[in-house]
Amino acid sequence: MRPLIGISCSIKCIEKSANFTHLPQQFHFLGEAYTNAVERAGGIPVILPSFEDPELMREAVKRLDGVILSGGADIDPAMFGERIISGVGPIDVRRDKAEAVLADYVLDETDLPLLCICRGMQLVNAVRGGKVIQDLKSEGFAEHRLTMFQRDIPSHDVELAAGSRVAQIMGSTKVRTNSFHHQAVRTPAPGWTVTGRASDDGCIEAMELPGERFVLAVQWHPEGMVNNDEEQALFRALVSAAAPEK
Repeated sequence: MRPLIGISCSIKCIEKSANFTHLPQQFHFLGEAYTNAVERAGGIPVILPSFEDPELMREAVKRLDGVILSGGADIDPAMFGERIISGVGPIDVRRDKAEAVLADYVLDETDLPLLCICRGMQLVNAVRGGKVIQDLKSEGFAEHRLTMFQRDIPSHDVELAAGSRVAQIMGSTKVRTNSFHHQAVRTPAPGWTVTGRASDDGCIEAMELPGERFVLAVQWHPEGMVNNDEEQALFRALVSAAAPEK
């Protein structure tokens, strides 16, 4: 049987939806690139909503074989003990709470493989006791929100630590990735190891938990480059680690 891979998602309010109503509605959103990447890797993608009761995450995860914390809006700086600054985007407290429960439960009470992408990397770092840079440019880093490029176009170089899980999976210690973030990990959470940095300014781009278990976080969006074999390899590795027979 193919493993079930749960993927967290965003919530958005649409003022005018389709043609069936003019009333504002809340919608759960996930780019199809995530589900495509998991499907191509041999898994079955399952979208995890931000439950009204965050504790339902625990029950949902018990049915899964692996988890992806997806990208999206900025997290609440209160999660890492800071006051919000100008330039931080809209905050979705409901999603933050749901994914905090999700991250803690997966890491503390299961042995499921976990892949964290962009916002997901920042969120898991904050939840586990690390710090996040609220705005890279205001602290002298290069521009990392390279939205002038399409999502499937690589736009900057990342140096990966030799011997790290991410380097072994991607088959190289230097990869060229896309980049769509203005926040990043400042200091990694206890127990996590930084395994990737931007070549130009040293911004943290990858981190992982040492050991046999698949727990990996990347700051770029590999799902946006699903036709790139070294990027898709991240999803194949996740699905392989999640295979029920293992």
